[in-house]
Amino acid sequence: MTGTTDAELLARIGAGDRSAFEAFYRRHAAWLVLRLRYRCLDTTLVDDVVQETFLAVWRGTARYREQGDDVAGWLWRIGSRRLVDSLRGHGARQRLAGLLARRRSAEAPSAEEQVLVGVEHGDLGGALARLSPELRAVVQATVLDGLSTAEAAVLLGIPRGTVKTRAMRARRQLREELT
Repeated sequence: MTGTTDAELLARIGAGDRSAFEAFYRRHAAWLVLRLRYRCLDTTLVDDVVQETFLAVWRGTARYREQGDDVAGWLWRIGSRRLVDSLRGHGARQRLAGLLARRRSAEAPSAEEQVLVGVEHGDLGGALARLSPELRAVVQATVLDGLSTAEAAVLLGIPRGTVKTRAMRARRQLREELT
């Protein structure tokens, strides 16, 4: 299926074509795993999230709509959101605490791990909850989900400049509350 576009593969997957799904998986799984492993050290969790992401594509619960968005960005949003949901889910605290304990012995936790712990347990969670829904959505998309400004703009249905302005306002409000 070399030469077949991602959009064509997705259309065939929607029709139940298993070989199209396998080609799509081979094309995208490796980079998705690598990118998610930069966000989470738990390789088992990352592997589960990647499988859930591709299962959503196969089952059709995640639908690609060509609206100026590339397939890789769409797939990344699905995977990153599933990772965040998994980290927030039942048992996430134990997994995160275990990872942080193992990591502390080798090196300091990453900034992302510190943010996730802060979201769950610290003042940051309360400060985020006090943001307006518009500001919180931009922080969710750009910081927690790791989307670019352009990707967040498409996801939220607002101009890029609005994403940047709301991100600036959110940072300012969070800084005031946390200092």
